[in-house]
Amino acid sequence: MSADSIEIIIGRFGKYQTWIWFLIAVGRAPTDYQLTNVVFLVPSVDYVCMDEGAYNSTNHCPCDNPVYDQSSIVNSVTSTWNLICEKSHLGSLAQSMLQIGILGGSLFYGHISDRYGRRIACTLALFSEVLFVALSAAASKLWIFIVLRFFIGTAVGGTMLCCFVILVELSGKSFRPFITSLSEVSYLISYFTLPIIAYFLRDWRQLQMATSLPWIFVVFYYYLIPESPRWLITRGKMEEAIETLTRIARRNGRPTDNIRDIVEKIHEETAICSGQEYGSYLNLFKTPKMRLYTLLLAFVWLCCAHTFFGINQYIGRLQGNLYLNVMLSAASLAPGLFLIVVACVYLKRRVTIVTSFVLAGVSLLILMFTPTRMKSLQLAFAIIGQIGAYTAFCQIFLYCTEIFPTVIRNSAMGFASVFARFGGLIAPFVVNIGVEWISIMIFSSLALIAASLFYFLPETKDVVLPNTIGQTEKSRSET
Repeated sequence: MSADSIEIIIGRFGKYQTWIWFLIAVGRAPTDYQLTNVVFLVPSVDYVCMDEGAYNSTNHCPCDNPVYDQSSIVNSVTSTWNLICEKSHLGSLAQSMLQIGILGGSLFYGHISDRYGRRIACTLALFSEVLFVALSAAASKLWIFIVLRFFIGTAVGGTMLCCFVILVELSGKSFRPFITSLSEVSYLISYFTLPIIAYFLRDWRQLQMATSLPWIFVVFYYYLIPESPRWLITRGKMEEAIETLTRIARRNGRPTDNIRDIVEKIHEETAICSGQEYGSYLNLFKTPKMRLYTLLLAFVWLCCAHTFFGINQYIGRLQGNLYLNVMLSAASLAPGLFLIVVACVYLKRRVTIVTSFVLAGVSLLILMFTPTRMKSLQLAFAIIGQIGAYTAFCQIFLYCTEIFPTVIRNSAMGFASVFARFGGLIAPFVVNIGVEWISIMIFSSLALIAASLFYFLPETKDVVLPNTIGQTEKSRSET
């Protein structure tokens, strides 16, 4: 597995792959906006209660006639449906439904991608995102909005998963260290520009429309994005694979005379006939190494997401200008992309991931013992912990694509992503325990536990992507 035959044909990452990356980066912007816009959609809004006997008190409960503070956000989901006092839990439900949707979408689109192809899964997820976000802007009832938040989440889960996998499978093994950072460019740009858009559009319906409808063109992505040649080969679709590889090679200015011979050799090496191995969640547990990798990485994803979203919740409690705070939070993650590339190019995968987790865990431990009066120092260690968790999260995506074979790659990542959603769902409850040092201790401990689990997992740097479960079971004998 020292030579990547696909890379020999189409190159490590040429003009054509750059074009596909650009399409995906632009097309997934609505997804990235939905991941970060909850602070503008369902914010905690101050109000003056105009009920008789309330004496114009601020944030008085119960209250049937609130007058909301519009100095920051003119109209939000909170003010539209009066999600205050006894209805405040519905605001939390609206937030949680996105995570629950991502959970379901990771499983659904993971299966669709492995069974029916990367291209159709990507296109369906991207278009569904635009559709459901636009529909949510027109929701006339709260329950309709909450239901649509779930469907938005399913599309978010599918987009995050399928778009990343197809980029990895279209690139050569020598370029994979750069894919992780490239795939995150769209997220950081969206994260940074969202508060700018929200500043000028202070109505949540306008914000939803502005971050969805302009991307309706993604419906044509089915004709613009190629099918993964690695997936086509594992499904026995040799002619389609040869045609796709030939088209990409020509776009990249590479020779095309020996493509058929290379593809046939790859097919022989996989030792698989069409229909023998299909994408199935059951296949994740049928063999010893698949079972071990699946269970360990699922728990790693849970720990990582729990720590990352927990730190975000902590930083979100800081006082100051809402729009500026969100921009600063986005800017603080940018250096992490550079560190990821450097680490993935020059260091082993396990070393970089463990280092990221340890950085997050240790910085949180220091934060726990930092005096409360030293606010700036607390913020500094919180941001360092956030960078550690974020870089670990990005690298885990790459690691999972390298360790799982093509036939179940999306299914495996979808299964692991489910546990990441669990981690994200329980993070707010840990933050709200009421005793700050206990919350920070939990986040720190889980980060360090995740780091320790990589002792039982193999190194994947410079390994050709395996196509079948048999290849994975046979080749990954070292831990």
